[in-house]
Amino acid sequence: MSAQITAEPASVSPETPTTPRRPTKARTSRNPSARQMTWNAWLFLLVPGVLFVVFMALPIVMALVLSFTDYAIVGDFEWLGLENYLNIAVDPFFWIALRNTAYYTLLYVPAGLIVALGTALLLNRRHRAVRLFRTLFYIPVVASTVATATIWFWMLNPQSGLLNVALGWFGIDGPAWLYESQWAMIAIVMMSVWAGFGANMIIFLGGLQGVPGELYEAARLDGANAWQQFRYVTLPSLTRTTFLVSTLLIIGAFQVFDQAYVLTKGGPGNSTVTMVYYIYNKGFGALEMGYASALSFVLFLIILVFSLVNARLTNRRDA
Repeated sequence: MSAQITAEPASVSPETPTTPRRPTKARTSRNPSARQMTWNAWLFLLVPGVLFVVFMALPIVMALVLSFTDYAIVGDFEWLGLENYLNIAVDPFFWIALRNTAYYTLLYVPAGLIVALGTALLLNRRHRAVRLFRTLFYIPVVASTVATATIWFWMLNPQSGLLNVALGWFGIDGPAWLYESQWAMIAIVMMSVWAGFGANMIIFLGGLQGVPGELYEAARLDGANAWQQFRYVTLPSLTRTTFLVSTLLIIGAFQVFDQAYVLTKGGPGNSTVTMVYYIYNKGFGALEMGYASALSFVLFLIILVFSLVNARLTNRRDA
């Protein structure tokens, strides 16, 4: 006789409304930390923001306002409108300064690019001595302009300067670099290139180390020599780096002041009077702060135009 086991159906409890779960401590602690992070971010942004407003934005606005006045530091000033800008167009010394600055730019920018890129190519290799040379080439960048100018003032001495002595070894009679109008600007360009190529060399080194090695390997397999690899692989890969360096060089060229002030004081015969040097003379020499402010904004527009042209040319080469 087999026993039959029957399972009673489980009793189904009536449905009860579900209550929402309370947030755990981990979830509730996120909001205060997020708010704290937001406040910390605004706090960190506050300090540079205040510094930018006080030392950059506010002086720019004040200079723009002063460019429409005859402000001379002492005494009251009068609102002139566009008179300062109209006077710039007929100012012969402005055109002399602009011509000298353009001449300096035409010499300095290509020389700075060639020297910086050539040095970067020489130092783009794995060797213990490379680090030493990178450091040595970068030292003039952090050196004082006065100290650098003192060294070059001795090197460019027409009688006992190192440069003329070296030229004499080859039977060349060196010129009086800083005392002749046709050579003074060239001397300033040589000093500027020597003093600043280390920073641009570091930028080019970063660009060279970012070029994929597979491109050089493929070029070698196709039978490309060293010059062809440089022309068809290295230069196209450095387009954006070259744009950055050339833009920095253009801006630095139009803002050149220290070298002309220390070496030649704008001479001989106003041959080394640059735009910034002329602005300095007008502002702090003649106390024509309003006119100097107008010159500053004209210089800003010139730099902006040249930078945009350089960007357009670089984009075309990149395309």
